[in-house]
Amino acid sequence: MKAYPYMHKHPTSGQTEIAAGMDLRDWFAGMALQGLLASDIEDTIDVFTSKSYELADLMMKQRKEVPNE
Repeated sequence: MKAYPYMHKHPTSGQTEIAAGMDLRDWFAGMALQGLLASDIEDTIDVFTSKSYELADLMMKQRKEVPNE
């Protein structure tokens, strides 16, 4: 699943194109990383990025389990 798809005009051809956007999992990981970096936890960036994707995977799993309302 993608986050933030958008339309834009190609810079040279002028044709309208649709860009899929970034993966929703990557967006979730970025949001989790932002929160982890703002916390008082002191750790290495490798641990933060690993934890970010663990949290993103949990969020993706939760989306599948909870029906849209």
